[in-house]
Amino acid sequence: MNQRPEPGTRIAHAGEEPVESLTDPIVAPIYQTTVYGYPDVDAVDAVYEGRESGFIYSRYGMPNHRLLESALADLEGLEAGVVTASGMSAITALLFGLMSTGDRIVVSNQVYGGTRNLLDRDVDRFGIEVRYVDALDLKNVRDALRTPATMLYVEGITNPTINVLDLEALAGIARDAGTPLVVDSTFATPIHCNPAEFGADVVIQSATKFIAGHNDVAGGAVLGPANIIERVRQQAIRFGGIGGPFDAWLVLRGLKTLSLRMRQSSANAMSLASALDGHPAVRRIRYPGLPDHPQHTVATRMLRNGYGSMISIELRGGRDAVETVVRSLETIRFAETLGGLATTVVHPATTSHRSVDPEIRRELEISDGLLRFSIGIEEPQDLIREVTSALDQVLSSPH
Repeated sequence: MNQRPEPGTRIAHAGEEPVESLTDPIVAPIYQTTVYGYPDVDAVDAVYEGRESGFIYSRYGMPNHRLLESALADLEGLEAGVVTASGMSAITALLFGLMSTGDRIVVSNQVYGGTRNLLDRDVDRFGIEVRYVDALDLKNVRDALRTPATMLYVEGITNPTINVLDLEALAGIARDAGTPLVVDSTFATPIHCNPAEFGADVVIQSATKFIAGHNDVAGGAVLGPANIIERVRQQAIRFGGIGGPFDAWLVLRGLKTLSLRMRQSSANAMSLASALDGHPAVRRIRYPGLPDHPQHTVATRMLRNGYGSMISIELRGGRDAVETVVRSLETIRFAETLGGLATTVVHPATTSHRSVDPEIRRELEISDGLLRFSIGIEEPQDLIREVTSALDQVLSSPH
């Protein structure tokens, strides 16, 4: 008979035995472990070489990541996905996983400020040529792709100018040039648009935003063909860009209500945009659901279940008017985020695009009077009352 181990040894291995049960949990458990054990040395080769499924180490991804990746790939209608620690880590893994020194990337000039910083400060210094184009002008894109490029990178709905790109036309141009089309679809989410349906090859999501939807977790995802995703996954592993299992679990929990949240917040955005249209304190309102939005026809063709939850308004009084509005708001928080349950507002010129050259900001129409709203699931009449009241304060202020 084997001698029973001492208490210290038994404690070290406590809780390792499997729990037998005829029933299954209806919510996936959190696999809060950093490492997995192998039955033998041959199993190491089998798992690393892909002959057997298995998990290795937390930095390589865990079951919670796989569950989320499968769900997101399915929603986007794409073959595979990799989940990362943030939206920016997803973009970084994509760019450095697929590009090398001497390559060239064509990028929409209307991209998130953090993406532009990465391109200008890191991608460029590694010897990769970055060419910005106005992706609303299809001739510009076609001309830029006459010189071979590794990818065409765009945002389906631009941040913060809320323009809607014609993904179908861009995909056709990219296909003719033999260039993969990559679409950051964070603002649309799979509820409003599946870029792959219009010919996009790869889709990026900042899961921190609408996907998770509660402002309590960060995450990102790259979705696409399995061979591309494997290259991106390996880059994310080497860069340490894979998040923790609890983060993936939280994102998957948020994902389950995505359809309900997006439909409500999109309907709220439409109500608010319509109510604010023509307000004397507003120089211009940018929402694709309004008939006078420059890409309203494109948005109607590209988007479903509404026109999204993002609104930008340009105030006539510039930064002074912005200060008045922000200080007059009651429940709407001034915060550098979007996609949560509650409505937030941000001033792009001093936040997301703060590091962008002022001249470029002017070219992109990101003025000191621009405010970007992320609309939540509140009652629409309360949102209309609060924002309208804040705008009325601009009219009565002395500036």
